[in-house]
Amino acid sequence: MPNSWTSGGHELHLDLEPGFGRRAALERSLREAIRSGRLAAGTQLPSSRALATDLGLSRGTVVQAYEQLLAEGYLTSRSRTHTEVAAVPGTPARTRSRSSTNFSVRYDLVPGNPDVSQFPRSTWASALRHAVTSAADEYLRYGDPRGHPALRRALADYLGRVRGVRISSQAIVVCTGFTNGLRLVATALRERGGRAMAVEDFGLPFHVDAIEQTGLRTETVRLDHDGLVVDEIPKTDGVLVTASHQLPWGTTLHPARRGALVDWARDNDAIVVEDDYDGEFRYDRQPIGAIQGLAPEHVVYAGTASKSLAPALRLAWLAVPDRLIEPIAKVRQLSERECPIFQQLAFAHLVDSGGLDRHLRRMRTHYRKRRDHLLSALATSVPTVRPIGIAAGLHVTLLLPDRTRDEDIQAVLAEHGVGAHSLTSYARRRSAPPGLVIGYATPPGHTFPAAVQALVAALTKLV
Repeated sequence: MPNSWTSGGHELHLDLEPGFGRRAALERSLREAIRSGRLAAGTQLPSSRALATDLGLSRGTVVQAYEQLLAEGYLTSRSRTHTEVAAVPGTPARTRSRSSTNFSVRYDLVPGNPDVSQFPRSTWASALRHAVTSAADEYLRYGDPRGHPALRRALADYLGRVRGVRISSQAIVVCTGFTNGLRLVATALRERGGRAMAVEDFGLPFHVDAIEQTGLRTETVRLDHDGLVVDEIPKTDGVLVTASHQLPWGTTLHPARRGALVDWARDNDAIVVEDDYDGEFRYDRQPIGAIQGLAPEHVVYAGTASKSLAPALRLAWLAVPDRLIEPIAKVRQLSERECPIFQQLAFAHLVDSGGLDRHLRRMRTHYRKRRDHLLSALATSVPTVRPIGIAAGLHVTLLLPDRTRDEDIQAVLAEHGVGAHSLTSYARRRSAPPGLVIGYATPPGHTFPAAVQALVAALTKLV
């Protein structure tokens, strides 16, 4: 009996119906798979030799079946060894990209990404080789849900040195991104009887979704030019704050507010979740220490490699108060347990060897030049546009004239092929003034000048 599954390169499941000749059965099976959309346009088929071997057919039978479907327009051939499903009207096409950026966008200035073309590939490859060759056999078994001890130790030392975080390695939890870490904290609070968490009234919508999916209610708190208005935080079990560089406003929480926030947490026996959003990149002032250093027993410090290296690494960390270590570790163990071990060991080596420090120093210079280029172009061509939040981070917010409508902003950006976020897309409760949030780190180096030029051209039409 012939096999149903092929294994020659590109796997393919085909059922050859009895009662037909072998060639006819193969043609019918392929034709049905294409018509139903199971084999979508662009799907590459196995070579005739591989398919014949796996299905127990002669190669000539497969070649003839392919030729028939080529003639009918179901298949297309780019070469003698590359046959794929053609774009048949009425059948779905295979999705080739999962990018969130619209395909009409030529210049991606959406915030939230570093310049991934600057990812230190050779340094990372060396760190991975070191991790693979030096890892003990027991490291390849199921590990601690908090993360590998080597990375937790490296992070505890690093965070104490560069961010003023006061923590032991036992209280570090490694996770797969900030949103994952936020869900871990929110779930732990909910399982301890928590009911609500406060959030800033401008921020990323999916952070609210992550909190509410755990069963906690969210309460929105106003922001002003000094950051979160601490006096207006309601009685909740926790609060999420971006104290170092708020997204989208770019503000830094005022020192007096930092002290007041810690007092609020102590008075309410609550938890502050400190999102250190792109806190590694400061240009016009000295770095500000983490709030966690003021009250380790009430603050969860959250950091990530997404901005310093690349989001695809899926590496983040929490510095957790003692009372939350076990609850969070339990939640972690019942979800995804731990990050890939070699990723953890490679990052630990990068931290310990000074490779991360060297990369960050280089990238601060790189991003500062980008920021200055953008600000210079804006000042020269569209001086009525007011940039704010420029002292740090990887984004700048541009305030536009009051009369500017959001639909006009989007239409002009689309006309010039520019992708960016409107300020209103970050609003939770209050309305936002007309504005744009520009991620000047996102474009690769060779397209950045053209991206700035296109943005300026679009803004010129708006103002």
